[in-house]
Amino acid sequence: MSEKFDYVIIGGGSAGSVLANRLSDGGEHSVLVLEAGRSDYAWDLLIQMPAALPFPAGKRLYDWKYLSDPEPYMNGRRVKHARGKVLGGSSSINGMIYQRGNPLDYERWGADTGMEQWDYAHCLPYFKRLENALASKDDHEYRGHDGPLKLERGPAKNPLFQAFFESAVEAGYSRTPDVNGYRQEGFGPFDKHIYKGRRMSASRAFLHPVMKRKNLTVRTRAFVASIDFDGTTANGVTYKRNGKMHKVEAGEVVLSGGAINSPQLLQLSGVGDAYHLRSLGIEPVVDLPGVGENLQDHLESYIQYSCPQPVSEQPNLKKTRMPWIGLQWLLGRKGPAASNHFEGGGFVRSNEEVPYPNLMFHFLPVAVRYDGQKADTEHGFQVHVGPMYSDARGSLKIRSKNPREHPSMVYNYLSTEQDRREWIEAIRISREIMAQPSMAPYNSGEISPGPAVQTDEEILEWVAKDAETALHPSCTAKMGPASDPMAVVDPETMKVHGLENIRVVDASVMPYVTNGNIHAPVLMLAEKGADLILGRKPLEPIHADFYRHGVHPADSGTVKA
Repeated sequence: MSEKFDYVIIGGGSAGSVLANRLSDGGEHSVLVLEAGRSDYAWDLLIQMPAALPFPAGKRLYDWKYLSDPEPYMNGRRVKHARGKVLGGSSSINGMIYQRGNPLDYERWGADTGMEQWDYAHCLPYFKRLENALASKDDHEYRGHDGPLKLERGPAKNPLFQAFFESAVEAGYSRTPDVNGYRQEGFGPFDKHIYKGRRMSASRAFLHPVMKRKNLTVRTRAFVASIDFDGTTANGVTYKRNGKMHKVEAGEVVLSGGAINSPQLLQLSGVGDAYHLRSLGIEPVVDLPGVGENLQDHLESYIQYSCPQPVSEQPNLKKTRMPWIGLQWLLGRKGPAASNHFEGGGFVRSNEEVPYPNLMFHFLPVAVRYDGQKADTEHGFQVHVGPMYSDARGSLKIRSKNPREHPSMVYNYLSTEQDRREWIEAIRISREIMAQPSMAPYNSGEISPGPAVQTDEEILEWVAKDAETALHPSCTAKMGPASDPMAVVDPETMKVHGLENIRVVDASVMPYVTNGNIHAPVLMLAEKGADLILGRKPLEPIHADFYRHGVHPADSGTVKA
């Protein structure tokens, strides 16, 4: 006799962990989570130790190791896309930066037809529900303090951080006390999902505390090969585990595999562009040409500097120091290993034509790439920068009926005039900040891209050669009304258009990528998505004021200091 569950969640990552918690709450619904990766074991230092974040990416035990197709505007270069292959998904291997995005991101969402319930006022209560913002205990209007996800801030006490913040002000930009509060625009310490020196992934915050619920079953190393349909009604899934194929019946199927896996699985199961599916020998269940389209991401570059003073974290990259650093962390969750070191940064507008910040900066008191490749300097630091809402659009398509074969992905980075212009502005503004008096005592020269890169053409050539993904793929099954031919998901129910008993809740349903790291928005989507799936009345909107450039606070409702 086959098993049956009320809800089968495909993917135990960020969204899947939240959904598993919320859908199983109360005990009335049986919930199965199928995660293709392994468990995020408490003893696994590469996951649990914050400073170990460069190590899982690129390793098959932790990372799906996706690659883009040759990018046509980046000299045909294939860009690596790390995705978490473990419970907790990418929240178990990411940089642990918590950023909601700008309120005007959600105003943009809500301005689209049928998306009125996804504006900032309707999203804010769900951000507050999921978080416990430990550094903002007095801010009850904007921040949550009772949610499962504990967030620390900064502390960004290294003198390099302070010099960076002061230099930004000297360059004409502002400070902000909380990029997730009233004002995102400006520079300051960042929130991070780290608690007491340990990574707090989505699975650690939402899933592990409820794993003993009798109505919740979590299976790792369970690779879903297809969604099963009876006509246009999803009624189960087929997955492989321990070398055997299994079928399970589902009252509802919820895809939470992320912006790469969810559209891939939909296409494999007959949901997508009918012409493309038939060309691969797949009979379409429903013709939805938007599946896999509208692909968006953030591209970023590292601008690295040598430092003449012994204040950076560069010496801690030496292998001879690592045993002592690891012992500090094991004995007391302290020392350099207890931080992700992405403790501060900022958001700015690169030109006067944009209404809110279109550039994000992460400052790091060490010169090292995300994969652990360090700069050749005794002491150094770097700033990560990139455009936040580029108008470049890509697509994702399966190559065959084989569910193990990675899909074709083209992001089209640098393909538009806007994108190229903002990249030139990004590099020039970064250099402008680094050239200010407060940074001068710590800056003994730019390592990368280096002084030879000066003209617009040279900057774009360097970006095409050097830039990496910020690992924020999104928007490949966007929310929108059925009247939109490229919409995939109904924003009022999270159901897939034209189908019954199947929903998508993850980064793929975003209509536009948000301004910042996308982990927090994905958690918010899952929080709200759970209410919509259960048919609960959504949380009441919170009409909190927020910073708008050029608008005096008194003109928009609430006066802010």
